[in-house]
Amino acid sequence: MALRNRRELLSDTSKGMLLAGLGLSISQDLGLAPLWAAEEPARLTFGAREPLVEFLAQTPPEKIIQACIAKIRTGTSVRDLVAAAALTNARAFGGEDYVGFHTLMALAPAWSMTNEEGNSPQAALPVLKVLYRNANRLKERGTGPDTLSPLPAVAISAKRGEKSALRDAVRAKNLNQSEQAFAPYASQAPGYGIDALMEMVDDGADVHRIVLVAKSLELSGFVGTANAHTLLRQSVHYCVKNEPATSNNKQFDELRRVIPALLERHQLLSALRGTRRMDDAWISSFCRSTLAATPAAAAEAVALALAEGINPEDIGEALALGSNHLVLRDQGRQGGEIQPNKPAGSVHGDSTGVHSGDTTHAWRAIARAGNVRTLHSSLILAGYQLARDRSYRGAEILTREPVYAGAAAEAARGVTRERIADELKVAISASLQARAAALVVRMGELGMDPAIAKGVLRKFATTEDGALHAEKYYRTTCDDFQNTRQSLRWTHLAGLARVTASAFGFKAAGVDEAASILGG
Repeated sequence: MALRNRRELLSDTSKGMLLAGLGLSISQDLGLAPLWAAEEPARLTFGAREPLVEFLAQTPPEKIIQACIAKIRTGTSVRDLVAAAALTNARAFGGEDYVGFHTLMALAPAWSMTNEEGNSPQAALPVLKVLYRNANRLKERGTGPDTLSPLPAVAISAKRGEKSALRDAVRAKNLNQSEQAFAPYASQAPGYGIDALMEMVDDGADVHRIVLVAKSLELSGFVGTANAHTLLRQSVHYCVKNEPATSNNKQFDELRRVIPALLERHQLLSALRGTRRMDDAWISSFCRSTLAATPAAAAEAVALALAEGINPEDIGEALALGSNHLVLRDQGRQGGEIQPNKPAGSVHGDSTGVHSGDTTHAWRAIARAGNVRTLHSSLILAGYQLARDRSYRGAEILTREPVYAGAAAEAARGVTRERIADELKVAISASLQARAAALVVRMGELGMDPAIAKGVLRKFATTEDGALHAEKYYRTTCDDFQNTRQSLRWTHLAGLARVTASAFGFKAAGVDEAASILGG
């Protein structure tokens, strides 16, 4: 937007009232302060958080671990480091850099891992690992303009058309217009704009598109209301950049026809949330049928279940088990899928199952955060993406036994309760995916405390690189375990055990240095 037009915009009475209501200091923190004289805001800044944000932006990777530990020991909280890192990352990369946004998406999961470690001297290790990754990517990026700069201040109204304006601007691949359409939501609490944002996001289906929203929304609790829009705004950049360049959009055409039609046909734009709870048999049956369906048929099945008043949490539970099915039955990478840090048979990193699990987890989180439309569209899309992800691995994955079955299960039954945690460590260290998964299933059969299994798996999720996905997938499976009924939940941790064993042998950069300094 030209400077002249921005001044005109800010002279509008309603915009002036918005700024006056916010107050100058908050407006400056938002990057919404008025433009006096001929001055343009030089840079997006973050108020009281700016010194820590700039510290992380300027400290090189070879010094970041020691510098951050020194900060912690002099009173800076690990949570504040996570908040500052999220803002540093968002300002620099703005959702447009693959490693950059994967690093941002790992921050909240790393914090949860640190939190689970309690008072351990090494508790901060998961976060320090991700802070090193962030510093390293900033160094690789080099100097240059930030991806995100201050937004103009724009008043907001409740008109339905304004929500669609963001989606339409993204479809046109017009970043400036998209930014202007998002700008009215920048001065609001994070939840206020999520429904408008989701009309843009659920216009397509890929793992990063949805997980970036979910993790940005989660991180908004770290950075506070005044800075939350900066994190959510990354999705505008991501969606514009990844919108297909032609109108012949084979990737999203079906989805853009099917989802709106289902919402209208089944009256899901204003219907109440369902309350019917379903039994284990329904959960298992719905999981299997959704996996076997085409993407459009799976979306229809979810829409029907919602229209019938079935509790959204039960639907989400079944879909999460479907993603878990893909992790446990995948034959692993073959042929052209093999990469230097992702060998034959591996399932860690950007595998079909891990991506499916993270996507379903993100859709469920967004469903809980938005209005009725967002709730319903998110779960319908979760079903659509689950079936599509299954199709990438062929029909045979529907009938293949999980890796923990057969000989692996028999061998695990011979391990005593006292030895099983140590045996799990040995299995992971030997990259024995089937045995690691079978041992975790056996832990469930023995009625053991899940914290024992999580403790072992968390250690390896911290020390190993995980091809950018270790922290996120750890959080996905632990949340799925918590949100799944007792009779079905342990397969989630078995999937995590398989992925953890797959990832072993590729040590994370910065971890040894951090562990040495932290001691204990």
